[in-house]
Amino acid sequence: MKSNAEAQSSNFDGVKWGLVVLLVSVAVAGNLYFKEYSPLYRVLGVLVVAAIAGFVALKTDKGRRFIDMAAESRTEIRKVVWPTRQETTQTTLIVLAAVLFMGLVLWGIDTLLGWLVSMVVN
Repeated sequence: MKSNAEAQSSNFDGVKWGLVVLLVSVAVAGNLYFKEYSPLYRVLGVLVVAAIAGFVALKTDKGRRFIDMAAESRTEIRKVVWPTRQETTQTTLIVLAAVLFMGLVLWGIDTLLGWLVSMVVN
């Protein structure tokens, strides 16, 4: 069963999401209203309002779960064994050679079929 703090927090989540929607709407409307001003100022204004909206969104239950997931993802990425520079270079060269080979094969088939069709049509 949820504790009182968790229950109260989830009760205000709807209000917080409403505030996020309102902030995003204000950013869009403000950008349109102040269209005669420099785009730099409008972009900065939208970024400030978006940052505030993001901060409010992160204070919701879904926002906390997102932060937890991001932290777990970072932990998992640290466990990945990344290829060395030599492995990456060799794999890239193999892929390029395969693409070049298949390109030449398809070009040859296309040329052959084009030649056969031109013989039939003429």
